[in-house]
Amino acid sequence: MYKILVKKELAPSVKLFEMEAPRIAKKAQPGQFVIVRLNEEGERIPLTIADFNREKGTVTIIFQEVGASTKEMGQLSEGDTLLDLVGPLGKETHIEKLGNVVCIGGGIGIAPVYPIARGMKEAGNQVISIIGARNKDILILENEMAEVSDKLYVTTDDGSKGHKGFVTDQLKQLIDSGLKIDLVVAIGPVIMMRSVAEVTRPYEIPTVVSLNPIMVDGTGMCGGCRVQVGDESKFACVDGPEFDAHKVDFAGLMSRQRMYLPHEKNHEHHCANKQGGGCKCHSH
Repeated sequence: MYKILVKKELAPSVKLFEMEAPRIAKKAQPGQFVIVRLNEEGERIPLTIADFNREKGTVTIIFQEVGASTKEMGQLSEGDTLLDLVGPLGKETHIEKLGNVVCIGGGIGIAPVYPIARGMKEAGNQVISIIGARNKDILILENEMAEVSDKLYVTTDDGSKGHKGFVTDQLKQLIDSGLKIDLVVAIGPVIMMRSVAEVTRPYEIPTVVSLNPIMVDGTGMCGGCRVQVGDESKFACVDGPEFDAHKVDFAGLMSRQRMYLPHEKNHEHHCANKQGGGCKCHSH
């Protein structure tokens, strides 16, 4: 059992848990993820590690309440426990001194990009961060990103904060300014990561994205997280989650995600109609 030491609401339906997990905290690196399970009947939910503290023995996860399982998890309080917290899984971000690194986070993707930006800054890079959300009310970790960035740009779709538009608009401005960019790291909705890849592709700017498709076991056994990268079929859980954005088959990835939508909606509807509340379905 893993205890929730700190719970915060970062935005409507977005929760932060600081978990007691000393063994995971000891080995965690930027870019890796964990799989959580609320109880014996709960779904396995992959969540990128948003932060870790080796001295305190804690791991921080941030999640959005979008389905039955995450909504049930969001009702937990400080002092409550999760049955499983497995990790760290996946390959860590390759962090080295490159020069100018642009870190882009969209929506809930700001959470996993934070430790990467911090790591890149600690390695001696000039870190320029771009974070975006639909509006200012659901923008998360702005202060934290500012602390680990030499320059922070904020964008919102509706213009309620920062630049009105998308993170790609700000990225284009940086490129057009003549800034030499040595690496772009982008994490967020698949459509956003695809757009970032298309912006950097003509300039041959190295670009890395973090993919978090449907996962079940997190060990490469189930094949649910299969993605096409160049002419190779990869598993996001063991070969990733980070890949060369210019080689990812985003069309195939988005198609696979749409394929699971009816099952996810049916699963949530089924759980919501069970008496006694809470999801009692096994993982799918």
